Amino acid sequence: MNINFTLDFTCTERFIRYVRIDTQSDPTSVTIPSTEKQKDLGRLLVNELSQIGVIDAHIDEYGYVYATIPSNTDKKNVPAICFCSHMDTAPDCSGTNVKPIIHKNYSGADIILPDDESQVIRMADHDDLKNQLGNDLITASGLTLLGADNKAGVAEIMDACYQLMNHPEIKHGDIKILFTPDEEIGRGVDKVDIKKLDSYACYTIDGESAGNMENETFSADGAKLTIHGVSSHPGFAKGKMESAIKIAGLIVTMLPFELSPENTEGVEGFVHPVGIDGHVEIATINFIIRDFDDAKLEKHANAIREIADEVLQDFPNSSYQLEVKPQYRNMKSILDQHPKIVEYGMEAIKRAGLNAKLRSIRGGTDGSRLSFMGLPCPNIFAGEHAFHSKQEWVSVQDMQKAVETILHLCMVWEEKS
Repeated sequence: MNINFTLDFTCTERFIRYVRIDTQSDPTSVTIPSTEKQKDLGRLLVNELSQIGVIDAHIDEYGYVYATIPSNTDKKNVPAICFCSHMDTAPDCSGTNVKPIIHKNYSGADIILPDDESQVIRMADHDDLKNQLGNDLITASGLTLLGADNKAGVAEIMDACYQLMNHPEIKHGDIKILFTPDEEIGRGVDKVDIKKLDSYACYTIDGESAGNMENETFSADGAKLTIHGVSSHPGFAKGKMESAIKIAGLIVTMLPFELSPENTEGVEGFVHPVGIDGHVEIATINFIIRDFDDAKLEKHANAIREIADEVLQDFPNSSYQLEVKPQYRNMKSILDQHPKIVEYGMEAIKRAGLNAKLRSIRGGTDGSRLSFMGLPCPNIFAGEHAFHSKQEWVSVQDMQKAVETILHLCMVWEEKS
């Protein structure tokens, strides 16, 4: 069944409301969620869901929001599907006092952000802007990120809930809703209740360009290299001191450029040092290791070991340990076992009038881990661009197309059951 979508979209208003709430997560925190302020948005979402008639909307002690849009079809065999977005914003850039600005009828000209005129959004730097002529763009003011990653997805799912509750002609099975904290720091599904979701499939709404769907992510490991040097009084250090700090610096400078994130693209993996800490006697380097091929992760870790071995030949009294921990794995191996989950997503995107494109994402989503927890979960576009930066932007029209895609996806699952 096709619906002519002449709906009263609430997505933009919701998005503007949500981005003004600071939900930045904190990788140094040991609490769950990592910041209590993420619950401020969670409580608002529960209240809004309750207002439109969703009776089981709630937020748990860990900051997860759950809700159900009940089935309205006579069919008994329609599997429940879930839609998921994360509420937190990245620690990379301030999310405090976000001032969203709507730029109507984008003409292709540079967009100068008013609170910091050095922040200029240019078509030459943002390739997808060529597809936005005549559209309405939302940016921040130049001092903060916008929060489209992933509050665009949150607003789109919330608008879809509003439409489903107010348009019974849109037939669907049970629709489960999940909003997560702490995705940006890799903890987004640490405490998720899979049994409560009780779904056959899930779709994260956390992608970039309109029409894109992603069925493949990086596989990811984290690595910690601990270097034990030799400390000595600097006035009497000749022939004695072996500085762990300097050893760490040498190791970082010897990392092959062809394995760096700034020199890789497509399905190429990388080794990336993300933090160094220490003093003369002991120093640590934290790495993230990424590749689409699981087998190459070990090869990349071995590259670190080989460099450390080579460097320490000149420091005979020093040593190191490398600790490697899995973070998430490429969801494609799971999704390939359930082809209709991706197939129905692509069909929904086409029904929304878009050119459906299946892509790989050079990153991870909550769906990466959900897929390995028994809930296969590809990623659908939300329209967000320039993530984690002061130049982040999203298109009003792309957000509306994301809402349409969600609604079509609900109908596709009902029709084909």
